[in-house]
Amino acid sequence: MKEIDCRGMACPEPVLTAKQALERNEDNFVVIVDNASSCENVERFVRSQGCSVGVEEKGKDFYLHIQKMALKKERELPRSKERGDQVVVYINSYLLGVGDEALGSILMKTFLKTLVNLQPKPTRLILINSGVRLASEGSEVLETLRSLSEEGVEILACGTCLDFYRLKEKLRVGVVSNMYDIAQSLLAADRLVRP
Repeated sequence: MKEIDCRGMACPEPVLTAKQALERNEDNFVVIVDNASSCENVERFVRSQGCSVGVEEKGKDFYLHIQKMALKKERELPRSKERGDQVVVYINSYLLGVGDEALGSILMKTFLKTLVNLQPKPTRLILINSGVRLASEGSEVLETLRSLSEEGVEILACGTCLDFYRLKEKLRVGVVSNMYDIAQSLLAADRLVRP
C-alpha cells in the first residue's frame, strides 16, 4: 500500500495531497500526518469523497488508511430551500465593523441574532481569524450559533485559527475546518455575505 508522507505540511496541503492521490485513481493508500487537525481534515475530506478511512496513531503521528469505495463528486453546499441559493456568511472577526470594541461586540451579537430570525437562512457560516472566538467556550453568542446550527446552518471554524488562539479544545459549536473547505465554500457560493 502506497504511503504519502504529509508530516510538516501546513493546512490545507495534506487535504490537497489526498485529493491528488484520489484524482490519480489510487485505490488504497496511507496518508501520514503529524497533528490531530490535519488528521481530522483529511479524514473528513476523504469520507466526503466516498472513501472509507481507518486512523492509526503511532507516537505523535496519524496514519490514515484510505480505501476508495466509489468515485464521488466533491460535496456541494446545501441549497437554501426557499431560494435554491448557496448563501455563505464569512466572518473574520469577533467584532462587527471597525472602531469601538464594545460597539463592535454589540453589533456582532445583533447581526447573528437577526440571522436566526431571517428566512431564508444562510447555508454555511465560516469563522476565521478571531471570528473563531464566537463559537468557542465563553462566547456571548454560543446559543445564537447553536440555534443557527439546529436550523441547518453549517458552521465551519478555521482549524489553524483555533490553534493560533489556543481554542481548539474550547470549540462548542460547529466543526473544525481547513482552508481547502473554506476556499471551496467561498467559490461555490451563489451569494457571499461579509458583515
